[in-house]
Amino acid sequence: MEIASPAEGEVLVAVAAGGICGSDLHYLSDGGIGTIRVREPIILGHEASGRVVAVGPGVTGLAPGDGVAINPSRPCGTCRYCTEGLPMHCLNMRFNGSAMRLPHEQGFFRDRIVVSADQCIKVPESADMHAVACAEPLAVCLHAARMAGDLSGKRVLVTGAGPIGSLCVAIAAAEGAAEIVVTDLQDAVLKIAKQMGATQTINVATNGTAMARYAEEKGYFDVAFECSAAAPAIASAVAGLRPRGVLVQVGVAGDTPMPINALVAKEIHMQGTHRFHEEFAEAVDAIVSGRIIVFPIITGRYTLDKAAEAFSAAADRSQSVKVHLQFGGLDKFSNSLAANCRQTRR
Repeated sequence: MEIASPAEGEVLVAVAAGGICGSDLHYLSDGGIGTIRVREPIILGHEASGRVVAVGPGVTGLAPGDGVAINPSRPCGTCRYCTEGLPMHCLNMRFNGSAMRLPHEQGFFRDRIVVSADQCIKVPESADMHAVACAEPLAVCLHAARMAGDLSGKRVLVTGAGPIGSLCVAIAAAEGAAEIVVTDLQDAVLKIAKQMGATQTINVATNGTAMARYAEEKGYFDVAFECSAAAPAIASAVAGLRPRGVLVQVGVAGDTPMPINALVAKEIHMQGTHRFHEEFAEAVDAIVSGRIIVFPIITGRYTLDKAAEAFSAAADRSQSVKVHLQFGGLDKFSNSLAANCRQTRR
């Protein structure tokens, strides 16, 4: 694909690292996600970092060589929801790597891309670009945490220990949750959740009765982040929540059975959460400042010529949490990556 020079207000970015999301896996294996169907060729990828190669006229604050986090979300700013302060519900949303609109919004899994300068947040030269590429999923989780309210001193349940679940764990820990219990079906991902700050992990496939004690006396947890969208996990979360607890539904799926009687009887506050807005900049800051350490979730790094292997690994939850593709823009930061990885293992 030929890349044009950046126009007014745009920058040309050499992509450094890109995270494979569950939606990317669905696009590749199922030809779509939910009701969204791929109707023309599409470049996937909406989690990325990069290095500025060139800037267009009128761009300030960015220069060639700068490392950046790239925000895939582009609300219009003028529709009814944008003007109401709800840009994550924009009626004209453009989102990189999404097949929702036609023509599709092309994504970040490529060596170079021209984007609006407004999509780029500059990061320090010392910033690790694999970590920076985690800003998008972390922003999703920061928005979910905002929907939950104050987590300080709270007892928190996280169902599903994939990338989103593990990042919810890290946020709950950073915000001072008193207890963080995480459930999943795979030991490998639960091990990562433990590294992210879980105080207890439970494999409900091998220890199916372990959650029963949390349902006693009408429940135990103040907040539950449901990150799997699996009906049994939703039921478990509702059972484990105390009366007037908060259920934040983060995971998405099709129509799913809900334990309505228990929701009503315990006066559970059920809260949906969708994408992010200002949380993207907050996520970048949390990563580069070290407030949230994301390295444990990055379980695989593959060069672009091994993309098929990368997608295969990403689909295998018995071995992977977050798998990244590596691009040419990473080269400048390879020494930083190695140093940070060594620091995480200590």
